[in-house]
Amino acid sequence: MKFKEVIGQEEAQQRLIQMVREGRVPHAMMLCGPMGSGKMALALAFASYLLCKNSRESDDSCGSCPQCAMLRSWSHPDLLFTYPVIKPPGSSSDHKTVSDDYAREWRELLSEGPYFNMDQWLEKMNAGNQQALIYVAESEVLIRKLSIKSSQGGYKVNIIWLPERMREDCANKMLKIIEEPPQQTVFIMVCEEPERLLETIRSRVQRIDIKRIDTSSIEKALVDRRAIDSDMAHRIARVANGDWLKALEELDASNENHQFLDLFILLMRQAYMRNVKELRSWSENVAALGRERQKRMLVYFQHLVRENFMYNFHNPELTYMTTAEEAFARNFARFINEANVIEINDIFGTAIRDIGQNGNPKMVFYDLAIKTIVAISPRG
Repeated sequence: MKFKEVIGQEEAQQRLIQMVREGRVPHAMMLCGPMGSGKMALALAFASYLLCKNSRESDDSCGSCPQCAMLRSWSHPDLLFTYPVIKPPGSSSDHKTVSDDYAREWRELLSEGPYFNMDQWLEKMNAGNQQALIYVAESEVLIRKLSIKSSQGGYKVNIIWLPERMREDCANKMLKIIEEPPQQTVFIMVCEEPERLLETIRSRVQRIDIKRIDTSSIEKALVDRRAIDSDMAHRIARVANGDWLKALEELDASNENHQFLDLFILLMRQAYMRNVKELRSWSENVAALGRERQKRMLVYFQHLVRENFMYNFHNPELTYMTTAEEAFARNFARFINEANVIEINDIFGTAIRDIGQNGNPKMVFYDLAIKTIVAISPRG
């Protein structure tokens, strides 16, 4: 993994390179930023830079030395990974769950690219409804691995993905390793919710905040890597709002936002026609989606309300819509105005609260549908 493969984030890249050149690489650092910003890509590129034999001669790993050859398959013996996992199916009650239980799945995920999220990792593990955590046994295994001298005579690097998912007993043991690491050991934490980490860990790592990817870098990556025409790339990049994963979702015609858009259109059309029978059917269909998807759908609905309201100002720089969303907005946006925009947004907000509190979904969505009829009706 080379720095040139990271999308945007030039400032963070130069900061990491400068650390190495000035001989002040911290023994523990934490890359913090929102999902899709490329934190993991930066961590992998930096680890490759530290382990490459020829990197000091340039601003990137060489990609051709024996170290880089091992890094291409993520099998370098001095690069260790720690990540949240589930208890393996069929494991005994005394099994000590560790990252290595899913080493094959992890390498498969990395081979597909350095941009991924927890949902993709859970799917790779076939986790179902299980929650992925970093268990206490992980710290014990890590202590043993780090006690072994570097096989290549350089750094040993441990990338910890989502350390905020460490159980407290694991975090306390990890603290001891971080406080007194073996020589030439570098911990790189890749974190999205640093406030969930123990304060004692946060105070002992050098934090580097990773910003959202700038729109122009996403636009360029879409053109160069995905062969998207410049106009479409510009539109997708603006909608992505600094999130490369979201940009990729927009390229996938089957992603759930397309389904959510269809459901929003159907809701608004039937509400405008006051078709109570069809709205009841709509409510029952939406009730079958499952609570997490329902909440994501409602958040998306709020996004559409905001964008349709802004569309009325006829300033393209104020709106962030896909081609399909804008096509609907051309005729619909006028129904979202100063008189009802807050009311409609609150209708969806109340539904999010009720679903989160385990309200009956059929009742919640039918109530939402009826209130929508009133909200978009002309005010006389």
